[in-house]
Amino acid sequence: MAIYTLLSTFKVTDFLILIGFSFIVYVCQFYYKYFTRPNKLPGPIPLPFLECSYLLTGNSKQLFMSLQEKYGDICEFYLTGSRRIVISRPDYIEKILTPSSKDTTFMLRFPYFEGLVELGVSGRGIISNHDIKSWRFNRQFFDNAVLKPSFNNEAVEWSNILTQELEKYWESLGKLSLSNDNLQDHEWSLETDITKWAHRFACDMITIVITGERSYSMASHHNAFNPVKITHSDTVIEDSEKFIQGFKNHLAGFILFLYFNPFLRHYAPFVKDQVKATLDNRDYLFEILDTMIKKRRQEIEEMPVGTELKNDMLTSLIITNTERDVSRVNFARDNIFRPMTDVEIRGNLLDSFQGGIDTTANTFSFIVYYVCQHPKVKQKMIDEIDSIFPPNTSYHLKYDDLLKLEYCDAIINEVSRLHPIVIELQRYVKNPCEIAGYRFEAGTVIHINTNGIHTHKDHWPNPEIFDPDRFYKKSETKNMNNKVRHKFSLLTFGGGLRICPGRRLAMIELLSLMVILFGKHDVELVDMNAKLNVNYAATTTCEELPIKIKLRK
Repeated sequence: MAIYTLLSTFKVTDFLILIGFSFIVYVCQFYYKYFTRPNKLPGPIPLPFLECSYLLTGNSKQLFMSLQEKYGDICEFYLTGSRRIVISRPDYIEKILTPSSKDTTFMLRFPYFEGLVELGVSGRGIISNHDIKSWRFNRQFFDNAVLKPSFNNEAVEWSNILTQELEKYWESLGKLSLSNDNLQDHEWSLETDITKWAHRFACDMITIVITGERSYSMASHHNAFNPVKITHSDTVIEDSEKFIQGFKNHLAGFILFLYFNPFLRHYAPFVKDQVKATLDNRDYLFEILDTMIKKRRQEIEEMPVGTELKNDMLTSLIITNTERDVSRVNFARDNIFRPMTDVEIRGNLLDSFQGGIDTTANTFSFIVYYVCQHPKVKQKMIDEIDSIFPPNTSYHLKYDDLLKLEYCDAIINEVSRLHPIVIELQRYVKNPCEIAGYRFEAGTVIHINTNGIHTHKDHWPNPEIFDPDRFYKKSETKNMNNKVRHKFSLLTFGGGLRICPGRRLAMIELLSLMVILFGKHDVELVDMNAKLNVNYAATTTCEELPIKIKLRK
């Protein structure tokens, strides 16, 4: 009552003076804390309330590269209440990426973060999981599933099946405009966007690995252009086109929940509409994944115990630590010995699809662009493919044969150096630590600038030039490059304990597609002068790459 009486005596000008005084006090405290911070690093000055959000333009690569250019190989900026350290030099990250099962200082990508909770990914799977016990359990499961030798052979066999299907779709579309006389000569040509096919190939591959069932994404894409439709009644994903776009939208919206506070996400113009669209898209993806889980769980429950089950990731996730689980994937020291909930299984499926579609598809698209832009590299690659898979013979891919493609492997590494799919490797510092001679408190966020490290002039001669010989064992320049290259100067699949568990599957897919596309076909860019259509948001994506395909003579 007394407070009400006091406030009733205030005039409008009194309220304005009070608000203005409070604002001045806040600003003074804000900048006092900033300018008296320990272990100062160069970086942009944050603004009250906004911090450094004024730097966010939607282009993550431009953000980190501009920070490196202006402030050096180690600098700082402030966002969402956190001090963020940007590192762009390989030798500064050795301690961060050196694997250690005991030291968990650099194990977390993110802390508990309200934005990731709202997005529905916090504490689930392995990508955004802030719970170390849960992360370890899920990571061991992934490693057991995809790093065993038998998995390599299974993946290559599916590559054989899927690449043969891909060839048929190209041939079918290429023959649409040909006359009957031309059809008899078996000559056809096709102009198409290779990024679309790469995404659908990757979706078909990861779907069969995860669920043991087919998605027929490539067939669906073929049907969009051909009046003669290919039908399949046993597809696990009804609308694969929407499903693939859903994961592209999920990645694009991820950054909104990582860098914007709740007020900006839900009330800032333009941002709030993107946030709503991302949440609607999240609900769509969750519904599809939940349907997969419920369907498979029902199938398993209806089968007698002891019956041989499907050998796929989804089945293994459902039966983990149940009476049907003969392997008992378990971390006893962390007291994790229970079946996974459907929400936990969904988190692992989401990470698998998210990591298994866009990364592989975009890397392959960049490979096609650079190979077509460099005729000598292209011919050298084709000669290697021909030496292992002779022309005019039946191509049956084998894992051991793919390992012989050393120059193709070098091309993949060089393309990944110039266009790393993951723009930054983020780490949340759990304990106080020292990096590059600076002490940092627990709670500091580290951003490893992948592009800056991949093009650092102290570790890469002529870093702006596309040169696969940097990685080719038989190249005369490889030894020279190795003398200056640091072991953490190439981060194709990340590093440390959080290195990508699906790296072998990705390499199998990339090498298989290179063999089929360039070994059997003549490939050219539709426009050799067109700039590469790249988007740098949460990840590096190739938006479009039109090419011409025809059979090699």
